[in-house]
Amino acid sequence: MPSETYADLHADATAVLSRWTATSPAAAANRDRTLALLAAGPVALHRTHRAGHVTASALVLDATGERVLLCLHGKFRKWVQLGGHCEPGDRTLAAAALREATEESGIAGLVVDPTPIDVDVHEVSCQGGSLHYDVRFAVVAPAGATERVSAESEALGWFPPDRLPEPLAGGTAQLVAPGLAALARRPAG
Repeated sequence: MPSETYADLHADATAVLSRWTATSPAAAANRDRTLALLAAGPVALHRTHRAGHVTASALVLDATGERVLLCLHGKFRKWVQLGGHCEPGDRTLAAAALREATEESGIAGLVVDPTPIDVDVHEVSCQGGSLHYDVRFAVVAPAGATERVSAESEALGWFPPDRLPEPLAGGTAQLVAPGLAALARRPAG
């Protein structure tokens, strides 16, 4: 039952988004839309929720900020950040984004910044047509990380933040500036 399985994640999502200072006016509007969706309860995190559901994604950066890792999505054939649906074992949105990034990149030792860098609401074809309320995080790869293509991707690639590949999924480019800002806030070491 989604209400029991996603109770912790629902509480985290509501708390994180309620206190989050948005990185843009569009992100603020999408945060508010996502909080309204979360008012339906934990079911709003389950992929079968017809009104839409919360997802988590990650812009993976190398530790220098000179490269971002994107995947060529197998279904819609565009370059996009890593991410996807929340799962019953996820306790926080940041943990869901980290799990998705690890699964889709094959990179061990990724580190997630627990503060979102963006919220985007977009149409998807899952469940016959729905909305993803995607909460996005910055994730840093360890030095020397080697990626491995997963079943969900056609390819993975590292790109300079100012030269992203085409075709690029809508909303991906807007992650670069707040992702780099999150990287710059990380403690040295």
